[in-house]
Amino acid sequence: MAGPILQMNERERKLVGVLGTVGALLLICALPFGIDLYIRSLRADNDELRQALAGVQDARSRIREGQTRKGLVAARYAQKAPVLAGFLEQTARAQKLEVTESSPLPDVPHGKRFVEHATNVHLKKAGMLPVAKFLEAIERSGYPVSLTRLNIRKRAGEADSYDVEVGVSAFERVEGSSSPAGSAKP
Repeated sequence: MAGPILQMNERERKLVGVLGTVGALLLICALPFGIDLYIRSLRADNDELRQALAGVQDARSRIREGQTRKGLVAARYAQKAPVLAGFLEQTARAQKLEVTESSPLPDVPHGKRFVEHATNVHLKKAGMLPVAKFLEAIERSGYPVSLTRLNIRKRAGEADSYDVEVGVSAFERVEGSSSPAGSAKP
């Protein structure tokens, strides 16, 4: 390889020397920039990985919360809903209220897993405190029931006397389903 350089004249050798020096200087100057670019790309990759790991950690907590809610729903539906008319009458009697009328509504299916049973009850000449305790007792019963209708009318000429219409729905899991309640609407 030294042969071709020796065959060049003086001017060509100087030109090759200058070009080699310029190339070496460019390589020396470009090397730190290339290393800097490489390090920046590694940092960007690391930042993306950190964000992905943080996303996974956040997802874990959301999944745990979802599993907890799913477990609570499954536990609530594990206890079979009571017959609404009897349950409401017993709960009203505990608050010294009288159910004057009870009218069951047709069953409504909710998806393939659940059926909603609904009943409307009427309370006449009821005080507000017993009505509030009655509603609270229904909600805290532990059964898969919910209040779906509430209509309160003040009785004229009587202090703390109201006519109340309460709609209550009980949700029952259809026996063919073995998976937890994920699509219930209560």
